[in-house]
This record gives sequence, C-alpha cells and structure tokens, in this order.
Amino acid sequence: MPFSQSIMEVVIPPTFVGPKVTFTGMEDPEAHLTVFHTQMMLFGGSDTVRCKLFMSMLAGMAMDWFISLPDDHVTSFAQLSQLFREQYIANRAPPPMSYDLFDVKQYQGETLKEFINHFGA
Repeated sequence: MPFSQSIMEVVIPPTFVGPKVTFTGMEDPEAHLTVFHTQMMLFGGSDTVRCKLFMSMLAGMAMDWFISLPDDHVTSFAQLSQLFREQYIANRAPPPMSYDLFDVKQYQGETLKEFINHFGA
C-alpha cells in the first residue's frame, strides 16, 4: 500500500461523511483538489484522514496510478497532493489569456443575461 503505516492505522469514525467527488484521471487535478479541500474544510478531519479519504475518491486509471505508488511512499497529504498534481499536470486547464476575450461574441438571438453567463464561462 502506498501509504505509510501511520496513515493506514487511522480509523475514520462511521458517522464521518466525506467528500462525494470522483477523479478518474481525465479531470483537471487542480479543480479536483480545490473541491476536495473545500469539502474537507466543511467536514473537518486530520491530515491522515484526508489521505485515506482522497484515495477513496479515485477511480479507473487514477486508482491504478495510486496503487502503483511504492509501499510506504505517502506520508502526508501535502506529499500526496504534489504527487497527484505531477501525475495529472497534462490535464490542467490552461490559464485564460487576454486575447481569448476577442473570441467572445454575443450570438444573434442570445439575451444579454445569456451573453453575460457565456462571457463569464
């Protein structure tokens, strides 16, 4: 198991409700970590609980990547987050550029509210 023994020994209380998001390996890792951090702020939990819950949110090729980590390799959530970012950096959304704004146009028949929502996206 990639986690150190101390992380594996942590018991998560049965009443603890963790985040309800899944990462398959195709999503933006920064967006996923942001959602995870936000939900964990609401739910609470220690660094070791974060590590165990993060593993439960992986599926498909992301779980395969995690399982391939060497035994006792992960010792903190900060380290797990960094490894995760490095593995899925290619999925990261590119930063917006100012010249991208020139491509945003209000379509014929589009209301101002729809345009503002479209522009914001």
